[in-house]
Amino acid sequence: MISTHVLDTASGVPAGGVRVELYDGDELVGSGETDDDGRIRQLADVAPGTYRLVFHPDSPFFRRVEVEVVIEAGRDYHVPLLLSPYACAIYRGS
Repeated sequence: MISTHVLDTASGVPAGGVRVELYDGDELVGSGETDDDGRIRQLADVAPGTYRLVFHPDSPFFRRVEVEVVIEAGRDYHVPLLLSPYACAIYRGS
């Protein structure tokens, strides 16, 4: 299972309403918008493999933030995005 969390580090609050998509190659396998707490608690249940997470933040600089992740069998993955108007960081959470 893949979940995510987007935090607006410039304001110090969760970023609600951010569109997030999950792709297996070119196939969309999951999507949603972050809730008021900046979370998508279950974006998708996926098999092991390589996937692309695509974030669409409301930013004056970023139109899309994309990361490729490798999913191993038997593990859940939480992939947060820390976002400010001109900087971002993605990490593997717990």
